[in-house]
Amino acid sequence: MKGFVEDPDFLLGTGTAVELYHGWAERMPIVDYHCHIDPKDIWEDRHFEDLSQVWLRGDHYKWRLMRSNGVPEEFITGERTGREKFQKFAEMLPRAIGNPMYHWCHLELKNYFGYTGVLNGETAQRVWDLCNEKLRSDPAMSVRGMICGSNVAMVGTTDDPCSDLAWHEKLSADGSFAPKVLPSFRPDPAVNLHKAGFADYLRKLEETVGREISTVEDVRQALSVRIAFFDAHGCRSADHGLDYVMFRPASDMAATAALRRAGGGEPLTREEAEGYQTALLLHCAREYARLGWVMQLHFSCMRNPNTKILKTLGPDTGFDCMAVTDSCSATYRLLDTLEQEASLPRTVLYSLNPADNAWIDTLLGAFQSPEIPGKIQHGSAWWFNDHKAGMTEHLTSLANLGVLGNFIGMLTDSRSLLSYARHEYFRRVLCDLLGRWVENGEYPRDMETLGGLVQDICCHNAKRYFNL
Repeated sequence: MKGFVEDPDFLLGTGTAVELYHGWAERMPIVDYHCHIDPKDIWEDRHFEDLSQVWLRGDHYKWRLMRSNGVPEEFITGERTGREKFQKFAEMLPRAIGNPMYHWCHLELKNYFGYTGVLNGETAQRVWDLCNEKLRSDPAMSVRGMICGSNVAMVGTTDDPCSDLAWHEKLSADGSFAPKVLPSFRPDPAVNLHKAGFADYLRKLEETVGREISTVEDVRQALSVRIAFFDAHGCRSADHGLDYVMFRPASDMAATAALRRAGGGEPLTREEAEGYQTALLLHCAREYARLGWVMQLHFSCMRNPNTKILKTLGPDTGFDCMAVTDSCSATYRLLDTLEQEASLPRTVLYSLNPADNAWIDTLLGAFQSPEIPGKIQHGSAWWFNDHKAGMTEHLTSLANLGVLGNFIGMLTDSRSLLSYARHEYFRRVLCDLLGRWVENGEYPRDMETLGGLVQDICCHNAKRYFNL
């Protein structure tokens, strides 16, 4: 019987997989090109008072599991003590058999705190004491220490267009911190005019750029100003969170009418909203292409379906879910329009619905170019798909229908510093898959070639792709 996470060969089912992981993947730097870590915490080198602050703070994955086990909200985002919250989590965890969180949690405890036992209700106090002692006594358990200790070469944060990027400026000027911390442009509040708070955001954007916004062209110009500002601060990438990919070209007059109706709090038809969104998405993509940025599109997510909870806890608290959308046709028309103009940026497509894997992987091949291998990417198995089966399905589909060797690899998409353990998890899954193919006779046992592919997928491809 194979060992659990304390086994060096955890998840590695063949001798080839073991050799690939330990010989080629394990020590590669991490390029975490999309995450939600606060750059202020990095600049201030935050230290954590107790385990709950680094374990549960902002980790929606863990919150969801606790709720699914009937844990009251007071033990999740409420006023209970960190020790009480951790106890409830530990009591729940053994029931999450088959969930990647069970593996991730034990990898986090092993990698950051040296604990190789299991976490459950009975061991919770011992784990709490051990981890808190390390947080108090080990200087490397600060935010910067964890990033450097995880061998992270680059952190790509997610930033509002109105941000002054002050923390990024400080980090850029700090020669003592080796990892790059680069902003990513996230213009969703200005693009998604059907979302709550749109009118207030326009006022904020007006204040930031120092000009009135009353037409869609005004929004374009304001975003161009902010894109230039981000570019001057080292930005390499933009990210759009879309319910679905839309493509409905509209006149500036129609887009402006939709803008004004939304700004006045009036309801919009789907057609009106999509006309405005398409105008802004096209404009942003053209700017990204001009500057050599990467455009990331995340879609097929159903945001905040629980209205009661949205009213009490607000958005982004762990209640989103997978959506079934038809984004294929719109994505093709978006890429085709930009390609005809020679304005198609490097683009990463992420669908939260794994049923979209095949069409994404075939669409990639229709819009590649000599600019860079894998110019159009199928983003890593994301959010509800970053478990062993989801990663394997994603990698297999990409290999079957595209060129796996050009893949830019894993990201955390997380607010938790401990989530760097997910890169190890991905690398083990990747090496296990390749190892099985080799030992099944489906690929030659050429370790130099295989090792080079693994290192490219783990690190080098992303460095090239994001011009690092």
